[in-house]
Amino acid sequence: MGIGLAFIAVLGLIIFAYIGTDILGLDSLFAIVFPYAAVLIFIIGFIYRVVKWGKSPVPFRIPTTAGQQFSLPWIKYSKIDNPATGWGVALRMFFEIAFFRSLFRNTKAEILNGKLYIGSNKWLWLGAIAFHYSFLIILIRHLRFFVAQTPWCVSIIDSVDSFWQIGLPMLYMTDIIIAAALLYLLGRRIFNPQVKYISLPSDYFPLFLIIGIVTTGILMRYFARVDITSIKELALGLAYLKPTVPEGIGSLFYIHLFLVSVLFAYFPFSKLMHMGGVFLSPTRNLANNNRMKRHVNPWDYPVKHRHYEEYEDEFREKMKKAGIPVEKE
Repeated sequence: MGIGLAFIAVLGLIIFAYIGTDILGLDSLFAIVFPYAAVLIFIIGFIYRVVKWGKSPVPFRIPTTAGQQFSLPWIKYSKIDNPATGWGVALRMFFEIAFFRSLFRNTKAEILNGKLYIGSNKWLWLGAIAFHYSFLIILIRHLRFFVAQTPWCVSIIDSVDSFWQIGLPMLYMTDIIIAAALLYLLGRRIFNPQVKYISLPSDYFPLFLIIGIVTTGILMRYFARVDITSIKELALGLAYLKPTVPEGIGSLFYIHLFLVSVLFAYFPFSKLMHMGGVFLSPTRNLANNNRMKRHVNPWDYPVKHRHYEEYEDEFREKMKKAGIPVEKE
């Protein structure tokens, strides 16, 4: 049910963009209004979520730790997995954000011949890191559409990404990698019974949405003819707040742009916000220095305490009726 709803939703968006541009001729709506609205929603929603998370009180140190905690100077401890200093936390966050370290250490459990086996599971880490870095490189490559002169760093990335020159246009490695990674992540949710059981439409929808974006991008790059000059003219107009809609761009590009706009608008309200949330996660960004520093809950308030004798004096008769033993009759 979840995968069907998500697929129908994305297919409906594609049909909506096709009808709006190819049949109704609402090019300005899809080329100007929707992209600006999506970016505005993205910025406001992103800031709102980050500020809301930042205001959430964390009275205690609750880092997720592994390995030996810092205790005595001559005892070795895990400086990355169980950091006790700010520098250790920074190093831990760097490896987590740049290399998905916790996902790399992921394990899987399965029953074979009546016995439970726990082993390494690197395929999810490989698929995730391939997708994220390919997506990042593709975003950087697209910067050349929004500036009059392509920056040298973007040119270098473009050259490295297309060093496998197979015919014309040049084949980008990231196009192949991101397509394979997306198919793996989708297949994992469909064919893995445990993952399929907990998957919701909100898990499938961004996958299908990004698959639609990648597919339309690959079609424009290698199969369909599109006017790159007109597309760059449109992108420059959007970037410099002087939008114009050139003629002859084609509905395929508008479908691609509309799906990107939907992704931007959907981003702050979805699980994709882990991009910003990982920096604010108290299980990751706190040092485990509970043995060195006392952390007092700021919510504590004076509580009237009483001894057991006082408690028994108040409830002795009720305790006797309930069969609860008492110290004094």
